[in-house]
Amino acid sequence: MDKNDVPRIINQVFVESFEIDLKELTPEKKIFEELGLDSLDIVDLVVAIQKKFNVKIRDDERIRAIRTLQDLYDYVILLGTEMSASHQ
Repeated sequence: MDKNDVPRIINQVFVESFEIDLKELTPEKKIFEELGLDSLDIVDLVVAIQKKFNVKIRDDERIRAIRTLQDLYDYVILLGTEMSASHQ
């Protein structure tokens, strides 16, 4: 996974799954407060990200610390790095 693709792919999930305008998706946007996702939406978001990136995040406590899109980008990049390291 190229870390430069992560924001684009995540933004695509927000556009497709939650009908949020791409122009609204800036790194500093707060997922709950500014983008309007609720707890049920987060379940859908987690499922979509798991599918897009072929990662497992359901039981990862670090997901609770995510507040902004940048937090989410960084988290997915970290997961990709961890997966690469575990396959070596």
